[in-house]
Amino acid sequence: MPQILHRTKIDIPDNLRAAAIDLLNARLADGVDLSSQMKQAHWNVKGPGFIALHELFDTVHGAVQVHVDDMAERITALGGTARGTAAVVASASTLPEYPLEIRAGADHVEAVSTALAAFGKEVRRAIAEAAEIGDADTEDLFVGVSRDIDKKLWLVEAHAQAEH
Repeated sequence: MPQILHRTKIDIPDNLRAAAIDLLNARLADGVDLSSQMKQAHWNVKGPGFIALHELFDTVHGAVQVHVDDMAERITALGGTARGTAAVVASASTLPEYPLEIRAGADHVEAVSTALAAFGKEVRRAIAEAAEIGDADTEDLFVGVSRDIDKKLWLVEAHAQAEH
């Protein structure tokens, strides 16, 4: 869908702003999907580690929401329109679908870690693409998202790792 740019005095040429906005909207779709997947896990986890995982998934959800908001606000600062409706996200997200029938904590840990890893991979790809565009601020935004998502992935994966 062609990007209609709103007027701004940001000194990035229109074609580069449009490219950055498209990149941000692609990751925004993934971020909104990731956020909903974290709530799916939070609501449905069962088992002996319930409270720890229930709270962890909610914490991850909250962090993802901050990243979603930052991406959407960067889009609008660049003069674009953030595309984050459920319908847009459903058709644009690159994340694997979350398994709806799982209950056990270990299964949710696996599904959540898979989603976080997929999102992190796409965000790292976006870092390189933002650098190619020449938008250091968008690149920096993605660097911060990547670092935080990797940390959240570590926190989740720790639940599946045992001492030897």
